[in-house]
Amino acid sequence: MSDFAQPLGDVIRLARETQELTQAQVAAMIDIDARTVLNIENYKGNPKMEILYPLIRTLKIDPNLIFYPERQHPNSNSTYLHHLLDTCTEQETTALIQIIETVLTVLRTNQPAAYK
Repeated sequence: MSDFAQPLGDVIRLARETQELTQAQVAAMIDIDARTVLNIENYKGNPKMEILYPLIRTLKIDPNLIFYPERQHPNSNSTYLHHLLDTCTEQETTALIQIIETVLTVLRTNQPAAYK
């Protein structure tokens, strides 16, 4: 099994099940064979970009879940923060960057040395 096969299969399955879709429904949505979705979820698929791209977009999957599984912290505050940021406009993001930088400066300045 390839290093990417398990994270890919797991993320695809979870996204599909969370949205209460069958493999056949997902396949129909992106015009592929249902066996392709089955193979990916069973760690046997090595999809081409022509399949992977619409699959990720259709299921609204964060690509980091696939390409950087080691960075994932299920149900973590950072995951929630990323989700919130994904919903922001460019103007909101610009404002939030300034706020976050200020808050981090204050937090990091006022922490005991052991926590830095």
